[in-house]
Amino acid sequence: MSIVLALPKGRILDECGPLLSRAGIEPAADYADESSRRLRFPTNHPGLDVIRVRSFDVATFVAFGAAQIGICGGDVMMEFDYPEIYAPLDLDIGCCRISVAEPRDEVGQTDLNAQSRIRVASKYPNVARKHFAARGVQAEIVALNGSMELAPGLGLSRLIVDLVQTGSTLKANGLVETDVIAHVSSRLIVNRIALKTRPDEIANWIENFRRALAA
Repeated sequence: MSIVLALPKGRILDECGPLLSRAGIEPAADYADESSRRLRFPTNHPGLDVIRVRSFDVATFVAFGAAQIGICGGDVMMEFDYPEIYAPLDLDIGCCRISVAEPRDEVGQTDLNAQSRIRVASKYPNVARKHFAARGVQAEIVALNGSMELAPGLGLSRLIVDLVQTGSTLKANGLVETDVIAHVSSRLIVNRIALKTRPDEIANWIENFRRALAA
C-alpha cells in the first residue's frame, strides 16, 4: 500500500513545490493545477502518492489515517489539536500569524477587562474561544469560512480572529490588528499509528524532508 502525502490547496501548495523537489518528490505535473479535476496524483516513487485537499482538511486526513503524512499549517493544528498527529519538522513555509482585528476607527474603545462577553467572527472558533477565555472573556463565535473582514462593518461581530500575512486585506477593509495570538508556519505532520506500523518508510520520508530543509 502506498504512503499518501496530503498537501493543502492554495498559497502553501505553491510554496511546497521547491521543498518537494529538494526532498526528491516529483508528483504528476497537474498536481499544482487547481483546475485539474484529479485529487490524487502518482509521484516518481511507486510507493508514494500525493493528494490535494483543502488546507483545513489536511490535519483530518492525517489524524484519521487516510494519509500517513502531510504538510499542514500551524493554524489548522492549533484549531484541531489532534492527539493522533506528530509534527516533527517546521518547514518554514506559509509563514503568517493568527490575529485579532477590529475597525480602525474603533481601536481603543473595547476594554476587554471591563467585558465578560464579546462577539467574534472567525474560522478558528476553538483558537478564538481559548484566547479570550484566557482573558476572562466569553467569546460568542460567529463561524465564517471567509470574508471575515466584512463582519465588523456589517454589524455581524465586534472583532475578528483571522490569519494575517501582510495585513493588506485588513487595511483595505478598514481594520487593524490589535493582538497577535500566534505566529504560525507549515509543518510536516505524521499519523502516529503509521509511524509505529510503518516506521522505516515514514522515518525515511521525514529524513528526506529534513535534508531538503538543510539543502
